[in-house]
Amino acid sequence: MEILPQLIVNSIIAGAIYAMVALGFNLIYGTAKFFDLGYGALAAVGGYAVFYFYKNLGLDLYLSIILGIAIAGAIGFLIYRLVYSPLRARKSSGMVLLVAALGVMTALQAIVAILFTSQFQTLSRNAGYERVFNVLGGVITQTQVIILILGIVIMIGIALVFRYTLFGKAIKAIGDDEEVSKIVGINTGWIIGWVFFIGSAIAGLAGILVGFDTGIEPTMGLSLLLKGVIASIIGGIGNVYGGVLGGFLLGFIENFGIWKISGEWKDAIAFGVLIIFLLFRPKGILRR
Repeated sequence: MEILPQLIVNSIIAGAIYAMVALGFNLIYGTAKFFDLGYGALAAVGGYAVFYFYKNLGLDLYLSIILGIAIAGAIGFLIYRLVYSPLRARKSSGMVLLVAALGVMTALQAIVAILFTSQFQTLSRNAGYERVFNVLGGVITQTQVIILILGIVIMIGIALVFRYTLFGKAIKAIGDDEEVSKIVGINTGWIIGWVFFIGSAIAGLAGILVGFDTGIEPTMGLSLLLKGVIASIIGGIGNVYGGVLGGFLLGFIENFGIWKISGEWKDAIAFGVLIIFLLFRPKGILRR
């Protein structure tokens, strides 16, 4: 196995995960205009839902994945209706919403830990027997191929929704000006609720894919959230296409940054890039 091809493969896979997380995060932020920290915990919810249905109950793999994605989306929708929507109706400040989101994330992580313990778990039933492929000297697993394909499909799907559907146009209108959207007859509460469902479902799918690739734990969503936020800021906060660009860029910077040094520096490199962008280009590469 050669180092350079493997670094490229690792960067693409990491970028696909970061882009997927950033896509859902930017979708929510661009519509609701606040940092939903609870978004990260929904990745763990999706992963543990599949763990329960697939490994504990023995249900079909694909049915378990669909249920995991649906549960993550439904919980995200319920959180919006029960917590965020009343706060937004009262014109609460961004700081109040941020604290509420922090509480949501902490509560979800605690509930997952109570139900499934804090022990590290794997989703695959035949760990260690996964099919691997050789791509130009680099090694990629079957799960990582699926991660890449699903990441691309979701990105294209979101782009098509924005471009060709009334729902996508309504999301963009609310992102531009929510009050004007209400005046012209858009049901903003209904649209934002669906945005939370879709964004949370994407987070759940990301958690499921990471679970099959490396494993799950109750706090896994925090790390994914931080990388998704960094990718969003690099690419352009609130810009769904910028989040995709930032995700892949962050994946390459992280993996090539540790080429000659220890892998423990990966997070430090990511936050270093974040600081550079906050100082010199806070609006990211692609602006809204």
